[in-house]
Amino acid sequence: MANFTRMYPFMQTERFLLFRQAESKGVIIMFSVGDYVIYDTNGVCKISGTEENDLGGDTVEYFVLEPVYDANSTFFVPKNNSALMNKMRSLLTDEEINDILDSVPEYDPVWIDDDNERKQRYHEILNQGDRIELAGLIKALYIHRSIQQKKGKKLHQSDEIFLKQAEKQLYTEFSLVLGLEPGEVEKLMINKVALAESSCCV
Repeated sequence: MANFTRMYPFMQTERFLLFRQAESKGVIIMFSVGDYVIYDTNGVCKISGTEENDLGGDTVEYFVLEPVYDANSTFFVPKNNSALMNKMRSLLTDEEINDILDSVPEYDPVWIDDDNERKQRYHEILNQGDRIELAGLIKALYIHRSIQQKKGKKLHQSDEIFLKQAEKQLYTEFSLVLGLEPGEVEKLMINKVALAESSCCV
């Protein structure tokens, strides 16, 4: 098993440990209007404001979330719904993101030969939103796609969908924090994966 704290120094920082401790206890990290957050599997959103609605005589306050890279969508997250509030996550810092990118060549790709088991695991990774596991999923599918291309084949349709979803989740955050376009982050990831591809079999 990989030594993640050695591979990813940011995992030893007080900030990261406090976030992980809060998540494990189901504690909701409070956000404010103007903050950027990750919301569920939808990538980076900006908290553009709050709204109140009367539901059955009770006033419910919502955070209004606007996806940074999708102007056609808006999400309303009720502040009194802990399950939905826990889907809002703080962005990583640029140092934390660079630690992940620099460690991609050493990280084990998340690949499972059995199609059904792989689909189940990839669903879990996307829903949990762990950036390291998302990077491992993307790395695995980049490598597998390269192998398939050399055989004149393509990724399975389901794998292609998983890849696009993982890229959206990871690259929207990385691009915003690093001040890059999502396509530039993709190129960075491809270059990092290429460093390890020759010694990895997927």
